[in-house]
Amino acid sequence: MDEFFGRLAGGLSYFLSFKPYVMLPVIILALSLAFGIKWSAAVKSALQLGIAFIGIFMVFDFFVALIKPVTEALIARSGLSLNVLDVGWPPLAAITWSFRLAPLLLVAFLAVNMFMLFFRLTKTVNIDIWNFWHVIFVGAVVAYVTGSYLSAIALSLASFVLTLKLAEWSAPRIGAYSGMDAISIPHLSAITHYPLARLGVLALSRVPFIKDVRADPEHIKAKLGILGEPMILGFVLGGALALGGGYEVKGVLELAFGFAAVIYILPIMGGVLGSALLPVSEGMKLFLERRMPGRGTTYIGLDVAVLFGVPATIVSAVIMIPISIGLAFVLPGVRFIPLGDLTNLMVPMSIICAATRGNIVHSVIIGIPMVIGNLYLASSLAPLLTEMAARADYPVAGGQVFTSFLDGGQIFRGWIVELLYGHPAALALVPVVALCIVFAWRDGRNEAGRA
Repeated sequence: MDEFFGRLAGGLSYFLSFKPYVMLPVIILALSLAFGIKWSAAVKSALQLGIAFIGIFMVFDFFVALIKPVTEALIARSGLSLNVLDVGWPPLAAITWSFRLAPLLLVAFLAVNMFMLFFRLTKTVNIDIWNFWHVIFVGAVVAYVTGSYLSAIALSLASFVLTLKLAEWSAPRIGAYSGMDAISIPHLSAITHYPLARLGVLALSRVPFIKDVRADPEHIKAKLGILGEPMILGFVLGGALALGGGYEVKGVLELAFGFAAVIYILPIMGGVLGSALLPVSEGMKLFLERRMPGRGTTYIGLDVAVLFGVPATIVSAVIMIPISIGLAFVLPGVRFIPLGDLTNLMVPMSIICAATRGNIVHSVIIGIPMVIGNLYLASSLAPLLTEMAARADYPVAGGQVFTSFLDGGQIFRGWIVELLYGHPAALALVPVVALCIVFAWRDGRNEAGRA
């Protein structure tokens, strides 16, 4: 049995070592051929998809290179100094793939997805295999806290099913927001924000003045003309951050132009990605209509990065960066500076923006309490994450206590951990979580009915 798991782990490790811009086109090519799409069209779509992801990741890496120094400058000027290190998500992924049950869970997730598709229990074909680690990490944490592999498997499978269903229920809004039909986002660290975001929208719809604010990029552009262009907003935001970081004129202009470029180029890459997926989604639709008539819409589950190209996502995420740093500075009990994971604010903000239909003001208002939750959970779970890394022979920063602002403080996983520890607040939230899931289901059904 150990030999079998060793070989399985080796094969999966090799496949998962491929970059997403290689892995996803290979999967898309295989699906396209299975759906009966012509070879030439399938190859073109796969190559175009890979190119689009390369473009998105290149621009995102450029964005990270821009934002990290100015963030460090902002923190230095604030005088903030705390005793826990924010290292971002990579150590958590490393812990996950060293987890003994990781290969088994990965195969189980694929089997569960196929089972649910066959019996019409889901409409999502989840091809975002690399990001299965977000769900497998649930199992790793559960196994570490409880010592029970059975509990780890059960809660991992339940989390995977919930992720598929949330992706399905949110898909109509995701499609309207991104302009890409027939996609969903089964990315646990992103999509679990969706019910909370939709509840936030419902709450804001009852607040005078705020409920009537229209702040999506298209409306801003219509009101302000050229001053409302996303690239102009990027220029202004980049310049403002540079000024806050104490940059001189040269640095201010370089950062301003850099932000403008990011906000201008990312939507272009998103358009390339959308056109690459069109033949595949059409082929999948025709294939399923022939083989499973009456099934209705089916979605291709993709990485949340496909939403990074929507202007509202990056504008909202950039606005949340200084807000997150400021909250870490003023909130009692926060033990770290949100630096390593700060640029990944685009992950939750992309889903929040989809829930608000791209309303930047509403997205930022809803994002603030979620960031507060991230800060407190990431602080609380820092010792656990440090112990798990040491157990996995993956010491971080010489064994210093570390955390991850967003993935370490991810609200859904954090709630599960606190629940396992028997925290009274986590126990009290059980019915609230259940109501959030029911609300997301009903909201998704209503939105699908209007589509």
